[in-house]
Amino acid sequence: MTFRPLVAALLAAVCMLAGADDSATWAALRRDGAVALVRHGEAPGVGDPPGWKLDDCASQRNLDDTGRAQARTLGERLKAERIPVRRILASPWCRTTETATLLGVGAVQSEPTFANAFVLSDRRAELAAGARALIGRWRGPGTLLVVTHGENIRALTGRTPATAELVVVSVAADGSLRELGAVLTPPTR
Repeated sequence: MTFRPLVAALLAAVCMLAGADDSATWAALRRDGAVALVRHGEAPGVGDPPGWKLDDCASQRNLDDTGRAQARTLGERLKAERIPVRRILASPWCRTTETATLLGVGAVQSEPTFANAFVLSDRRAELAAGARALIGRWRGPGTLLVVTHGENIRALTGRTPATAELVVVSVAADGSLRELGAVLTPPTR
């Protein structure tokens, strides 16, 4: 067994164990006004290639087959858990909009405040403040689903999620976000 399949098998086993009792996370996500942050699916590399352009997907780092499968798997799980997704927002980067679309749970709207905080590191605080404000206004009905980047989720919650990981959050009185639970999407091929 080569290294990459071994790592994928170990991650899948960990995801299965971690998901053994995620019923409280799914229950939280079914409540009106729930918010879930999702990191885009697997997209090999870090950042974007030199010369990338926001309006040219061919110039960006994009989902691979594993990332596309992760998005479809997570979408099937959202449907199976009967999550009432009412609004889907995504970073304008192609890998996030593709992930959001492949979830297959509704129409996707591009939202610049969830733009890539890794690439736009000089705007990280501004992006996080805008994201907190937008999330803080969500009351439902149903669930708000946001597909963005690991660095954005880290700026909002304090930790970097795995690819295609779903993180359920609530808004504290001070406007900060508190993690209520998370669901890992195992790497698939």
